[in-house]
Amino acid sequence: MKPRAITPKILAKAARLLAERDRHLAVILERHGTPPMWAREPGFSTLVKIVLEQQVSLASARSTFERLMASVKPFSPGRIVRLGETHLRSQGITRQKSAYIKNLAQAVLDGTLSLKALSFMNDEDAKAELTKIVGIGPWTADIYLLMALRRPDIWPSSDLALVTSLCKIRSLRERPPASEVARLAEVWRPFRSVAARMLWQYYLAGKGGQGSGGAGEQRGRESRGAAGRRG
Repeated sequence: MKPRAITPKILAKAARLLAERDRHLAVILERHGTPPMWAREPGFSTLVKIVLEQQVSLASARSTFERLMASVKPFSPGRIVRLGETHLRSQGITRQKSAYIKNLAQAVLDGTLSLKALSFMNDEDAKAELTKIVGIGPWTADIYLLMALRRPDIWPSSDLALVTSLCKIRSLRERPPASEVARLAEVWRPFRSVAARMLWQYYLAGKGGQGSGGAGEQRGRESRGAAGRRG
C-alpha cells in the first residue's frame, strides 16, 4: 500500500492546524492564505532536475535542464548513459553534476535504484534508497519526496530558502545549524512538508512573487553523509 500523499484538501486542513499550533505560521496563513500545491511528476527527469538545482538558482537550473532535455531525445536513463558525461558537459553542466547525472541514470538503468518502488516505501526507507546513489544527498532526496511523491512529513533542514524564512519569521539574529532547524521543525509533525510549503510561500512573497517548485532563488546545501558524498 502506498504511503499517504498530500492532496489540496489535506494541504488546506493541515495549514489551518499548524496555524493553530504555531503563531508564526498563523501569521503566514493570515497574510498569504493556503500555500500553493507545488508538485512535480515522479520519475527520472524530475530527479535529474533536482540534481541540477543543487546550490544554484531555480532560474539557472531550469535553463540548463531545458537545454539538456532538448539535446537528449528520448530523455531516458539509457540515452543519458549512451551519450556520456562529455555530452552532459557540452550542455553547460559542471563536471561534478555530469558525473552525478550519469551515475543516477546508470543506477536506474541497471535496477540499483527503482523509482517506482520508492512510491511504496516509507519516508525513511525511500530516503535511504535515494541517498545510496552518489550525487543524491539528504536535500535532493527530501525535495523529491516532498515535491514528487508529495509526502506530508518531510523537512529539508538544509534548504536555504526555508532557513531564511524561519529566521525572518522568528526574528532569529543568526542562522541556526541544520540540526537546530530540524529540532525547531519537530513541533510541526506530522505535517512538516506543509510547514515547509508555508515558509517557501513566505519567502517568495518577500521577493515579490511566487515561482514554481516551492523554493526561492537560494537552494539547499547538502551535508556530507557517512560515505562523504554530496548530492
